[in-house]
Amino acid sequence: MRTDMHVQQGRPEAGPEIWIRGPVAMPEEPPPPSPSAAAPRRFSWVGTHGGAGVSTLAAVYGGHDCGRNWPGPAASPSVLLVARTHAAGLAAALNALEIFRRGEAPHGLDLDAVVLVADAPGRLPRPLAEHVKVIESAIDVYRVPWVPAWRLGDLNGQPPREAEALARLTGRSR
Repeated sequence: MRTDMHVQQGRPEAGPEIWIRGPVAMPEEPPPPSPSAAAPRRFSWVGTHGGAGVSTLAAVYGGHDCGRNWPGPAASPSVLLVARTHAAGLAAALNALEIFRRGEAPHGLDLDAVVLVADAPGRLPRPLAEHVKVIESAIDVYRVPWVPAWRLGDLNGQPPREAEALARLTGRSR
């Protein structure tokens, strides 16, 4: 059986005419950089409770470590709220979201997302997963898995693959 046969129906169409009038000049100025080549956006990491992981995230992904304080004048007004995925951490994240919703956060701050850091390896129990869904219904949520190396203080490796979306957001992609 032949497979190289081509059947053309109707009138054959001519290809487009191309006229060249000499060399094409390059533009004087280079085009603006593409969005992916732009400098990564700076963020202020704000913990919603003690032990949320703000210092670790700032060290791994860059940005300003605000601890549990609002960003000061020298820090970026773009805020990433950080909480652990245990019951108290998720409740603290919901509290912080409520502060922004009521307009009680300091003027000029821009809440970009909530970053939830695993409080233990493995899947979340159903009641905690339900709390995460409530947070996700209000704002973008980035999840960071349990990273044993971080527990030991080794922050030099690549960010975890499961947090690739957060790495892209902060400009710390693989």
